[in-house]
Amino acid sequence: MKIKKTKGEQVFDVFNVILMAIVAAVMILPMLHVLSVSLSEGSESIKGGFFFYPHGFNLKGYETVFKDPLLIRSYGNTILYVIGNTVLTLFFTALTAYPLSIPGFRLKIPVTVFLTITMFISGGTIPTYMLMRNMGLINSVWVMMLPFCVGAYNVILFRTFFTGIPAALREAAIIDGASEVTVLFRIIFPLSKAIFATIGLFTLVAKWNDWFSALIYLNRETMYPLQMILRKILFNTDQAMKNLDPVTRQMFSGNEVTAQNVKMAAIIITTLPILCVYPFIQKYFVKGVFVGTIKG
Repeated sequence: MKIKKTKGEQVFDVFNVILMAIVAAVMILPMLHVLSVSLSEGSESIKGGFFFYPHGFNLKGYETVFKDPLLIRSYGNTILYVIGNTVLTLFFTALTAYPLSIPGFRLKIPVTVFLTITMFISGGTIPTYMLMRNMGLINSVWVMMLPFCVGAYNVILFRTFFTGIPAALREAAIIDGASEVTVLFRIIFPLSKAIFATIGLFTLVAKWNDWFSALIYLNRETMYPLQMILRKILFNTDQAMKNLDPVTRQMFSGNEVTAQNVKMAAIIITTLPILCVYPFIQKYFVKGVFVGTIKG
């Protein structure tokens, strides 16, 4: 039976639709502008203004970006860093959270308090850099994957999810002679695919967009992730044009491509993969927000 909404509820629904449409427009229009400028003729892109659609059609901006020899390498670096950091984060976070979900664990309260403190107080950039340097991690792939694998917020989410798994399963396995390691890997992990997917997707997106870690800890351009190459293109396009080969320089002089084309093309290239993936994983982000609210 269809429930008839009151006039107030109908007005509220209309207001929500209008509000969400405005929010969607605020999110979509900037990306539409970036895409349109990247595909526009060079002579049109320098005129300024907002582009709802490409003015002409020109792929020279993308051709120029792909001439950067570090671009393809940075794609590989980013994939390595994202996968490595995500796997290490899930593994070490789960190992940290599992003991905290066991009722009889004696250090449960002290460890929880310690983790909670780290949510409000951090070590700072300079002490963290000195720690990475003393550990010999500077200019290595590990400095992009290993630090900050265990975060207090992620541990709390994992612990909450593990606590929701019936304790009788663990107790029965222990009675049958299973060790805690066996219980964790053979029982808890298979039942925790949802939280693994949620935290994994949070970590993947965050690491894909991370450029600050590379700026601080990496000095070799061959090790830069994709976002650092984007940063270099956005900040150094004008200077880089002076070092282009004669054919490409002629394209610029003939207004076939401008700095705006190159910058916008670089933004599209670096954001397109995650934009294509996000619509399919959005439901996990929503679920991740509510994981910690189901059980305290």
